Amino acid sequence: MSAFWAWIVLATVVAVCVIVVEAVRRLLAGRLSARWPGAGNVARRCAAPAFVFAVVASVGGAMPYRYLWDGGQEIVSHALRIAAIGATTWLVLRIIYALTDPPLERLMEVGGDRNRRARRTRTQMLLLRRIGAAVLVVLAVGAALFTFPAVRTIGAGVLASAGIAGVVVGIAAKPAVGNLLAGLQLAFGDALRLDDVVVAGGEWGRVEELTLSYVVVRLWDDRRMIFPVSYFTEQPFENWTRHSTRLYGSVELAVDWSVPLEELREALHAHLRENPLWDGRDWALQATDVLPNGLVKLRAIMTAADSGATWDLRCAVREHLISHVRTHHPDALPRFRTGPDGLVPGGPDEGTAGDGDGAAPSPDGRVHIVKPR
Repeated sequence: MSAFWAWIVLATVVAVCVIVVEAVRRLLAGRLSARWPGAGNVARRCAAPAFVFAVVASVGGAMPYRYLWDGGQEIVSHALRIAAIGATTWLVLRIIYALTDPPLERLMEVGGDRNRRARRTRTQMLLLRRIGAAVLVVLAVGAALFTFPAVRTIGAGVLASAGIAGVVVGIAAKPAVGNLLAGLQLAFGDALRLDDVVVAGGEWGRVEELTLSYVVVRLWDDRRMIFPVSYFTEQPFENWTRHSTRLYGSVELAVDWSVPLEELREALHAHLRENPLWDGRDWALQATDVLPNGLVKLRAIMTAADSGATWDLRCAVREHLISHVRTHHPDALPRFRTGPDGLVPGGPDEGTAGDGDGAAPSPDGRVHIVKPR
């Protein structure tokens, strides 16, 4: 066969392989997508690496090496082997991501009592996918490097001194290995999951991203705090959604002694019954302390479905209680009393000073110091 026909055969083989890949892509995106909705997504995600793989494989199989220039056969053959490793890795990664993205998206939509288990499964799937992708890329890079004879010689020397090299690499990579093990511990120990509500480093937020080296927490004002994974295995932190998303919320008020507690309880309960954020599990209003300044501290507790609803419900209850006290019992608003020793409010000597220095209110409402005669 002449050189001309050898190159014609090469072009024909490449064209046929490309046509076959295009036919498979059209089949997945057309007929099969009606029965299997994910087929169209797989076809779109894998089209580019599939075409590259088809071209590289067909060129490698049909290349007329004998018609190349002197020394070109080895160079082209080596380049095609590296290209085949790269195209295969790219295609496998795209297939893995295309097959795992739909179930991950469905897990994000799971709510109710199954939400905790769904978030745990999604966290583990994402970490396993990242580990698999990292291992595949490392193997592909290693396979590409070992196509060079010089690298194979260095690899044999490294294997011969594996003991010393292992100790050196282990010491140098201790932080990275520690984070890797901490990430696996978090993922499979169920201590932390994606979308968990946590308080870490004094900040409240949701776990937005969980990798093998760091954790991204999205704060309430859309800032991001990035923690090393080892932080969550070595430092204490709050996880508000460890077993359930339902939470207790509390509101504290400092009021005067004259506040009618029973009436305030009824007002609180009536407001909670009308508020859709309250889940109906529990509520209470209690006087929890008498402050040093003479005010009474009240605490109202209520329950809600999740942390966001708890925050909104707390704000609504606080506003309602403040409005109720201000409108119906203004005399129960916080105020501070001043008066001389032995002065009994409402008694016959009110407005007069007792023995010793003291303070007595004047008709204009001001307080004057009363000096003994």
